[in-house]
Amino acid sequence: MKLNFLSICLLLLFLSGSSHAQERDWTLTGYVKDLFMYYHPKPFDGFSIDDQYTNTVHNRLNFEWLPTDELTVVIENRNRLIAGNLVRNFPTYKSGMKTDQGYFDLSAIPFDGDSWFLHSMIDRAYIDWSAGNWQIRLGRQRVNWGVNLVWNPNDLFNSFSYFDFDYEERPGTDAARIQYYTGATSSAELVYKLGDSPNNMALAGLYRFSNWNYDFQFLGGWVGPDLVVGCGWSGDIKGAGFRGEFSQFIPRQSGSDSQSATVASVSADYTFASSLYIHFSALFNSLGGKGRTDLNPVMTENLSAKSLAFGKYELFGQCSYPITPLLNASSVLIVNPADGSMYLGPSASYSLQTNIELMLTGQFFLGNAESEYGNIGQLAFARLKWSF
Repeated sequence: MKLNFLSICLLLLFLSGSSHAQERDWTLTGYVKDLFMYYHPKPFDGFSIDDQYTNTVHNRLNFEWLPTDELTVVIENRNRLIAGNLVRNFPTYKSGMKTDQGYFDLSAIPFDGDSWFLHSMIDRAYIDWSAGNWQIRLGRQRVNWGVNLVWNPNDLFNSFSYFDFDYEERPGTDAARIQYYTGATSSAELVYKLGDSPNNMALAGLYRFSNWNYDFQFLGGWVGPDLVVGCGWSGDIKGAGFRGEFSQFIPRQSGSDSQSATVASVSADYTFASSLYIHFSALFNSLGGKGRTDLNPVMTENLSAKSLAFGKYELFGQCSYPITPLLNASSVLIVNPADGSMYLGPSASYSLQTNIELMLTGQFFLGNAESEYGNIGQLAFARLKWSF
């Protein structure tokens, strides 16, 4: 079953009209961003590729309606007008953008041209019911089970790419979620993700609790072609944040294309009295390679908790500092120690007004042609964001 884009628009209008008619509480928030990207590709097999660019005008609308004290209706929509020679030179960029990874088809390109297109997508559309210790949520939502800040092996339903910095809300999934709060700091939940086939469905549960000033979680279930068990924790050591996640993937059927995998990540972060912030993290993926890969680590279409990176080992380091109350600078380094390739991401953000921010950032992928990050190239971005 597929839900088309027009049906969702009509549903949004109906809910908005109903909220006025019944005089219920509702809110509409969002933002408008303009993002310019300049891309200098790495030569491929001795052939140079012209520099590419895009300009994206990005609008997000977050609609929330509270018809009763127990019921909440949420619909969130992102609209992006993307133009540039990259759109003209790489047709798969536009066609890939239209693909909706969810069960329902809530993505559309209503208008397009040779070097531009308008993409619209609903990435949140759910009904939430809460009463007592129970909470039930149905529809497209974010199921956030990860505890780390970069790589999340426990994030079975909504894996995201760290390189996709312009999507702060992160993807959602079409699912039914039931939560029961067993105490002030403990809860149990069960999530069922819809899919067209057993390999695209998921059914998993998670239990959270706190002890010894730490938060712990244990999870398990069926995720696509695999059975999964995992755990995670978050706490601190002498004021430094200390987090970790582990997931073990086991094929449900012998002889399938799926492979067993162990994925684990650990991280630590600390903020000094001077407001200097540092963050370190490491990832282990038993299926990762130690040499060249033909896959692009920046692409997110097939990203999952089982394939957060293509290297067997990944190391992450970050430092950031507020130079002034309005100006913040940050730099990130990701290294694949097996092949020596790396990613360098410097950035600076400046608050022009309370709700207007200017950001400059770079994504520099370094290494030889036989490495994970060495065949991508260099990117530079400038973004102006107005929130309302």
